[in-house]
Amino acid sequence: MVDSGAVHEQLPDRGRELARSAPGRAVHFEYPDQLDPAWTPAKPEFACAANSISLLMPHMEPYFVRSIAAVLDQLDERLQGPTRWYLAQETRHHSQHKRFNAHLTARYQRLTPIENLAERVYRKLGHTRSLGFNVAFAAASETIAYSAARWSAEHRQELFAGSDPVISSLFLWHLAEEMEHKSVAWDVHRAIGGGPARYLLAAACAMVLVMFFVGSGTTVMLWAERRLFNPVAWIRLTRWAITFAFEVLPNLVMSGLPGHHPDKFTDPLWLEVWLREHDGR
Repeated sequence: MVDSGAVHEQLPDRGRELARSAPGRAVHFEYPDQLDPAWTPAKPEFACAANSISLLMPHMEPYFVRSIAAVLDQLDERLQGPTRWYLAQETRHHSQHKRFNAHLTARYQRLTPIENLAERVYRKLGHTRSLGFNVAFAAASETIAYSAARWSAEHRQELFAGSDPVISSLFLWHLAEEMEHKSVAWDVHRAIGGGPARYLLAAACAMVLVMFFVGSGTTVMLWAERRLFNPVAWIRLTRWAITFAFEVLPNLVMSGLPGHHPDKFTDPLWLEVWLREHDGR
């Protein structure tokens, strides 16, 4: 059996190497020095929640990259190409979010302990869990991310109306690429012999961690924006959480069933169009 901790120590730069060599979109977002982290002024609580997700990316996605890269040599030629492409996309995601997050922690200094805890938690998972579990965790997390893409596309007019165009592009680009590689980590999980039980266990763990960190980060930012005790903010957040749960939970359960493949999910057309327009610039 391969020791997961040893694998994670041996492959810290594999994702960066693949990001340089694999084809992909050249993206770079420029943020003003006086960036307003409440980038959805009509509904600032959505910015708080989205920012909390961004805060996880430089810690969660490198964990996925290390886990999937560790089994890359075990995959057949058919799957190696898409997997390299997936690893490159994930590496570009967290590098762009890291730059944005520097503005967040400068504005909300109480986010720093949450970010530090996230770094320790996801690194410890990589060091202490089996390689099979880590790959299953990545696969389940990609189902969560794909569900977020579908949910965001469905609610785009409410969520992104009047938002900062640069920051909203960061999130929409990320969501659209999650849609593109929705099946890769799942295919890797199955290719190395992963089954439904491990997938669903990892999915439950992934959901709990995301809920904890997003809840913690959102609370800190709501406090700083003086909206922590605003009933409208909590009504909106509760409604969004419920509608997202109705999107993500069925997707996770279906993804654990025998005979399922993520390609059976219907992609949101709006994100496909947005991505084509982005590529045509």
